[in-house]
Amino acid sequence: MAVSEEQSTRRWSCTGNIWCVLLLTGWAVLISLPLLIRSHSLALVVMLTVVSGALVMIGTGLRRHRPAQPLPWYLLSASAVSFATGTVLRDFTPAHTCPWDDIFTVAGYLALGLAATLWLRPRRVGGDYDLLLDSGLIGLGALLASWTFLISPILQTSATTPRTVLAATYPVLDALLLTLLAHSVATSARSETSLRLVHLGLIAVLLGDLGYSLESAGTTTIEHELLLTPLLVAYATVGIAAMHPTMTALGTPRRIHPHRSRQRASFIAVALIVASLVPVVGSSLDTVDRVVVSSLFALLLIGVLVRSERAIQRSARSERRAQYQADHDMLTGLLNRSALLRAPNRDSDHWTGKPLTLLFIDLDGFKMVNDSYGHAVGDELIANAAARIRRMVRRDDAVARYGGDEFVVLAPLGRQEAATLAERLLNAFVRPFELSAGEVPITASVGIACVGPRDCEASIYDLIRDADSAMYNAKEYALGYAFHDELRHGPLSGIRPAPSAPEYPASRLGRRRETAV
Repeated sequence: MAVSEEQSTRRWSCTGNIWCVLLLTGWAVLISLPLLIRSHSLALVVMLTVVSGALVMIGTGLRRHRPAQPLPWYLLSASAVSFATGTVLRDFTPAHTCPWDDIFTVAGYLALGLAATLWLRPRRVGGDYDLLLDSGLIGLGALLASWTFLISPILQTSATTPRTVLAATYPVLDALLLTLLAHSVATSARSETSLRLVHLGLIAVLLGDLGYSLESAGTTTIEHELLLTPLLVAYATVGIAAMHPTMTALGTPRRIHPHRSRQRASFIAVALIVASLVPVVGSSLDTVDRVVVSSLFALLLIGVLVRSERAIQRSARSERRAQYQADHDMLTGLLNRSALLRAPNRDSDHWTGKPLTLLFIDLDGFKMVNDSYGHAVGDELIANAAARIRRMVRRDDAVARYGGDEFVVLAPLGRQEAATLAERLLNAFVRPFELSAGEVPITASVGIACVGPRDCEASIYDLIRDADSAMYNAKEYALGYAFHDELRHGPLSGIRPAPSAPEYPASRLGRRRETAV
């Protein structure tokens, strides 16, 4: 039964986009009828049909897909009914119904805003403050333009009445809705077809309200059927969105990374351009208008400055992170090979005029550990060994992972100090390592190459080659550590024998292999 349901869901997912296109085409034909046949009655019938169809599609989508969070869809349904009721009372009934059309329209805005808040709240966004700032700046720019071209002209057309105040409130609500829309668009994924259709419906609502506001401001006269078309498109797209399988994602918790930063920056740039045109276009604004416009303009500029500062800080953090990743080994946090070779040139004062010692450290029997316990335990051992080595050296000494299980310490030390450091490093490996696979004993071999105080740059490559050669000699004869300059002489003097290399019991390794099998 579960398999058949999964196959049915997959089949619907594959054809969901086709059905959306077919439904959009059918609704587009129906919505275009009032534009082709100018009839007040036909427009009313078409609007009621579209709204009813949207409600039926939302109900069908809720029954078919059963989303975990259905409340946003119920609120979208209530918003569609409220907007439709307000439109009918305003455009298809006498003027004496005046307060009620605005009440239903504002209720539609509230239901729509609450639905948007519910589907945005569970989306945990990385860098959320930057996204909120961008969305707020877009809404603030829209509010600035709305005050100049819509709100102020509406308030100046006639005496201040509740009707006029409500008409001037709609552009403010549209600016808030645009803020929510910008935030939602920036957090939507390509796979969320349903949410993209809802976005299309919200844009249609904003366009329809813009037409009504322009007409209220006396800027232009728009035909009734043309004003009604964006709202019909909004109803149809929201209904189709409810039919798509991705409607279940609306309102569910998701971890989303914000995107389209360039597009948001473009919108903010447009808002600044509009703001710069306000003093020219609105040259006849009175004192109240100038105070409001100046305040909004100042807030917009402050927001842009804050956004720029955060962008600079984010860029600096990214640059530091990239530089760290370029110079360090990600497993151990130590310097990598290329950074080690550049170490004497980065802080020349720390190295010039001092003796220089390079210790080449190699773990004994690491391949056996890696083969017996797996690469994950091997990586764990490498990380723990690096930590012990780091604790044995001074803060200013350069410690690097040269490759595999090989480590390098570069320090301004004399011969005796280098021998003391080698003793400390070998003692760091006396205690077994506590790893996820259990206790793992391991020892190390150290090769040392020294040069005297130098005024000119010495070759790090030569030191590495010499120390590597001394390390192999120490490993071959179980010496613990060896100086390269003593390899030329017969018996090696002053060299401490290393602790015996750990032996892994055959029974223990055998059990490990049997478990793996």
